[in-house]
Amino acid sequence: MSTLHLVPPDIHDRFRVKEWRNATGVLTTACPDEWRDILDVLRGFRLLKSEIVVGGGNRSLVSKRIDTAFYAKGWEEKGFATSIIVDDRRVESPTHAVDCLKGGVAVEMEWNNKDPFFDRDLNNFRLLFDLRAIQVGVIITRSWELQEIFKSLGKGASYGKATTHHERLWPKIEGGGGGGCPVLTFAIRPAAYEDDGTAGLEALKARLAAEKAPGRALQSLGFNFDEEDA
Repeated sequence: MSTLHLVPPDIHDRFRVKEWRNATGVLTTACPDEWRDILDVLRGFRLLKSEIVVGGGNRSLVSKRIDTAFYAKGWEEKGFATSIIVDDRRVESPTHAVDCLKGGVAVEMEWNNKDPFFDRDLNNFRLLFDLRAIQVGVIITRSWELQEIFKSLGKGASYGKATTHHERLWPKIEGGGGGGCPVLTFAIRPAAYEDDGTAGLEALKARLAAEKAPGRALQSLGFNFDEEDA
């Protein structure tokens, strides 16, 4: 039985939501504080035209803004030191760092990477769940529905079918990529898009320029006005 009815209607309006192994039910009952944080971050999110136009480097402006919203609520990027011991032999088996972790909930934001990043995230969730380090994995990504918006902004080629979007994610989940870990996914839909106009674009460029500290290139912050997320 699905527990998606526990996701509020206003979230469904702006995100395409799917779950694996009743993840919503686990979140609402076992991790209520973390669930509240997730809803707050999603409710405060708008996909801004200016950030699509400007693009990003190895970490997009969209991803960074969502990460920052979680960090402000006490979430943290977290790596785990794990190993396998057989008799007297110890083999280090480190996991990939989780973008945002709090309590027993891991959140990964995949805006526009190559789709093998989904495999990495799901494998990480599986390992951490089996080790009882997390109870639920959450992935925030984009819906393929946004493609028409990208095309209208001349950015369609930057968001290919083999990149991280919802329709590439779910075959991996249904194929067992996350193992027994409950997984909840949110895909940004066109209803979350906001045209913040020329003023928004100029304000974003001014903010990025202001963040360029003396002796440190903007490139070192991961921003690039000429490239989209890879």
